[in-house]
Amino acid sequence: MSEALSGRRVVVGVSGGIAAYKAAELVRLCKKAGADVRVVMTAGATRFVQPLTFSALSQHPVGVDLFSAEETISHIALADQAELLIVAPATADTLARLAAGRADDLLCAVALACRAPLLVAPAMNVNMWTHPATCDNLDLLRARGVETVGPDAGDLACGWVGEGRMAEPAEIVAAAERLLRPRDLAGRAVLVTAGPTHEPIDLVRFVTNRSTGRMGFALARAAARRGADVVLVAGPTTLSTPARVTRVNVTTALEMHREVMARADDQALILKAAAVADHRPAAPAPDKLKKAALGHQPAVQMVANPDILSELGHRPFPGHRPVLVGFAAETGDLQANAETKLRDKGCDLLVANDVSAADAGFGVDTNRVTIFAPGVPPETVDLAPKEVVADRILDRARALLEGR
Repeated sequence: MSEALSGRRVVVGVSGGIAAYKAAELVRLCKKAGADVRVVMTAGATRFVQPLTFSALSQHPVGVDLFSAEETISHIALADQAELLIVAPATADTLARLAAGRADDLLCAVALACRAPLLVAPAMNVNMWTHPATCDNLDLLRARGVETVGPDAGDLACGWVGEGRMAEPAEIVAAAERLLRPRDLAGRAVLVTAGPTHEPIDLVRFVTNRSTGRMGFALARAAARRGADVVLVAGPTTLSTPARVTRVNVTTALEMHREVMARADDQALILKAAAVADHRPAAPAPDKLKKAALGHQPAVQMVANPDILSELGHRPFPGHRPVLVGFAAETGDLQANAETKLRDKGCDLLVANDVSAADAGFGVDTNRVTIFAPGVPPETVDLAPKEVVADRILDRARALLEGR
């Protein structure tokens, strides 16, 4: 455990799902890390775990009834004292109530009055998790700055298999520590690029790659959480904009080049996580090309796109040069390829990952990377959620910022 939770006031909200039993271990781990923990339960949660369990673990009375005269602390006092509110498990109903701003039970009233960060750990049936209503509620909560952890995939209590298992308590504690860490990038201007680019062949077809933008969005979210003023230049992706991040949408490599170069001089840190297409069709057709006109072996003449990373690495900046972090999606000899790119592109750091790995390539929530820097041994970041990897990358970048 880090020291991020030591001495911090944490409220744990437990809602009525079978995963409520895991919240007992979450409270124990938070206490072990040095946090002062208060527990609030919904009426449904008490059907799964008795309040006495949480009272014994937290060493405080447990709040259940919003209107009970016997409660020793009001919802306003709980909200004012909290430095972090964790809702685990967060059922589908609880997510809907939080999104709607309901305040007719103690947990929701505390959440509505609380100005501390809110971390939710969803837990529910896989069909409830993927239902459009739940997705909309999560998008709304995330847009307001609510952080999420999990859910995991696996066997569910209802007998189904899929996403919906509450994240393990240790994973929730790690997410809580990230939220409470110092705002060590406060006031820094940070530019992140993310996602693929689409290079049009004609009105309906384009050349692209498998990037989903998840790593870049995790970097933008983590930098904003650490106090940075973040601009996210994003290629086509379905991901929601992280809270407190200014998003600029682009489609092509030329558009991304224009937006990045227009802002580069004002940045303290640039993280080039986008998978920008190396080439584009030389003459995209304004209309849809007909199959008969293309023939059996259609040929598309390609031309090179601007190399944004290399241009930034060799650019003469008018003031302080920003710290430049490049990314390399590799197969084959990762170290040799990454070291070549680090040298040729003029990066301060080069983050490389093996995209042939099923658990660390495109379209997954985990990553395994190696961070290269001139003159020092590579640093390996073992398989972890992309949010964790993002913070490890930002730790290295911040160290370089402090040295300038």
